[in-house]
Amino acid sequence: MKLSVIILNYNVRHFLELCLKSVEASLMHLDAEIIVVDNLSSDDSCNMVRTLFPKVKLIENKENYGFSKGNNIGVTQAKGKYICILNPDTVVAEDTFENLLLYADQQSNLGILGCRLIDGQGKFLPESKRNVPSPVVAIKKMLGLSKSYYVSDLDEKGIGRSSVFVGAFMIIRRDVYKEVEGFDEDYFMYGEDIDLSYKIEQAGYNNIYNGNATVIHFKGESTLKNQTYANRFYGAMQIFYNKHFKSNIVFDTLVWFGIKIGMLFSKTPETIQSNPKQTILIASEYNASIEGAINQKIICQNDIKAYNADTEYVLDNNSLSFKSIIEILSNTPKNCTATFKILPKNSNFIIGSNSSKTRGAVIQLHNN
Repeated sequence: MKLSVIILNYNVRHFLELCLKSVEASLMHLDAEIIVVDNLSSDDSCNMVRTLFPKVKLIENKENYGFSKGNNIGVTQAKGKYICILNPDTVVAEDTFENLLLYADQQSNLGILGCRLIDGQGKFLPESKRNVPSPVVAIKKMLGLSKSYYVSDLDEKGIGRSSVFVGAFMIIRRDVYKEVEGFDEDYFMYGEDIDLSYKIEQAGYNNIYNGNATVIHFKGESTLKNQTYANRFYGAMQIFYNKHFKSNIVFDTLVWFGIKIGMLFSKTPETIQSNPKQTILIASEYNASIEGAINQKIICQNDIKAYNADTEYVLDNNSLSFKSIIEILSNTPKNCTATFKILPKNSNFIIGSNSSKTRGAVIQLHNN
C-alpha cells in the first residue's frame, strides 16, 4: 500500500466531514487507506464516519490520549509505505497526494515532506516552514523577532529544506517514523510536531518543504486557544528544551521568563462573527434555476473580477472541485475584506473560519 492518512479527531464533526470528503477525492487513484482516530469525542463524529464513510477505518479511543499517543495508535494500524499526519480541520486538493508522493519517491533521503498551508481566507500560514526553535531563536520569537523562527529565505511557493513542520500536515515514510519511535508521548498536545521534526533531522534525514502543493488549514478548530492552551503550549516548550538542549543558566532564565510572559499575555480569542450585507454563492457556472430555488445570488468562478467588501462568498463544492476552491482562496487579494465559507458536496451546512486566530463557524442549512 502506498499511503495511510491518519486523522486524529476530537469534537470537530463538521470539519472532519469536509476533510474526509477532500481526502477521499484525493485518493481516488492511489492504493491508500484513511484511518480516523477519535479521542473520545462527545459530538456525533464517530457516527458520522460510520454512516458517511464506511470505508474509513475508525478507531474509537476510550479516553482522550492527546495528540501524540492518538496519532501513534493510528500509525500502528497503518499499512502504507508513507503516512500522512493530517488534522481534521484541513482541506486537500484532488491531486495533493499524487503530486507530493511523486516528488517524495524521487528523494533519496527524505524525512518529512511538508507543503504550503493557507487559512480559511487564503492567507499563507508562516508556520508551514520553520526552523528549530533553539533557545536563541525562541527568545527572538518571544521578543517579536520572528524572521529566524520561520524559514524566511524560502519562498512560500518554493521547494527547499525546512527543519520543522506543523502537525496539521506531514508526509513521512512509515519506516522513518518507526525508526525515531514516532511522536513523543511525553507531549499531550503542542510541541510534539517540533520534537518529531527535530528527531528525524537529527537522525540524518532531510525535511523538505514543497510549496507547489497547497492545503487549507482552518486552525484553532481542534483546540481552543485559552489559558489551558497557553499552559500546554509553553509546558511543551519546556519539555522540548529539557530533552534536546544542554542546560545553560542564562538561556534557562531567559526562556523561563519568555514562557511566563507568553502565558501572561495569552488571551482567549473570540469567535469572529461575520455580518455580511449579502451572501454570494460561487459555482463553476451560472445556473438561473438554482439561483431562483435558493433565493441567493450566484456567480460563476470565471466571472470573478473583484470581491465586494462586507460580502460573504460561499464556495459550492457541489460544482467546484477542492482544487478550484483552494485556488480561489490562494488568489484572494491580501487586502480583501470579504469572507469565505465552503458548502461541502451533498451536505446541509456551510463551514469556514474568518481568521486563523479564532474558532470557525458551522452554519446549518434548513430545507424548506
